[in-house]
Amino acid sequence: MTAAPSTTAALAAREVTRTFGTGPGAVHGLRGVSLTVDPGELLVVRGPSGSGKTTLLNVLGGLDAPSSGRVWLGARELTAMRPDEVIAVRREEVGYVFQAFGLLPVLSAAENVEVPLRLRRTAPRERARRVAEALDRVGLADHAAQRPYELSGGQQQRVGIARALVAAPRVLLADEPTGQLDSATARRVMDLLRELVHTERVAAVVTTHDPELVARADRVVDLHDGELV
Repeated sequence: MTAAPSTTAALAAREVTRTFGTGPGAVHGLRGVSLTVDPGELLVVRGPSGSGKTTLLNVLGGLDAPSSGRVWLGARELTAMRPDEVIAVRREEVGYVFQAFGLLPVLSAAENVEVPLRLRRTAPRERARRVAEALDRVGLADHAAQRPYELSGGQQQRVGIARALVAAPRVLLADEPTGQLDSATARRVMDLLRELVHTERVAAVVTTHDPELVARADRVVDLHDGELV
């Protein structure tokens, strides 16, 4: 039996595989991946397109189930839970940042940040307080009423970061979060992510193939053809 992770780890995976299809045409997205991430650690997963980075994030965050292996959030084994339990844990403990920002165009910046708190049925006054704090942390307190189309790409991604962190998740997963930004803006966004991960003590896994962003990581692993190398 696969051993449980260290009690201090916020996120852990052991011998995780993910296979799409069967027989000769099967595609092996992940091949025996094992890793741990501690609170306050920024782990960068580096690799070319098609290496399995997004598949890994989907499995770590409970958006997809592995074909084999085990995943833990803290002391709780995600891979042993029922689907409804996974959804509840994902809502409570995992924040996501997407390459394409993922903002709802009809909502203001504040309303986009508020979405995770509405899903958790947080009281309105507490929602307002936490949204204001989150936007202030990412430097957008003066842009709360603006809609995504009124914001630059870097500002939109900062809204996405505020939304991911507003519910105080245990784990932050970011899939190529600077992929649509120019290099200067990308550096500023990654610096912000690093600062927030350290101050909020979140365990973060960020995928990238941009060598400029690797220097901001606490630790780097390389993923090629679904394997950590």
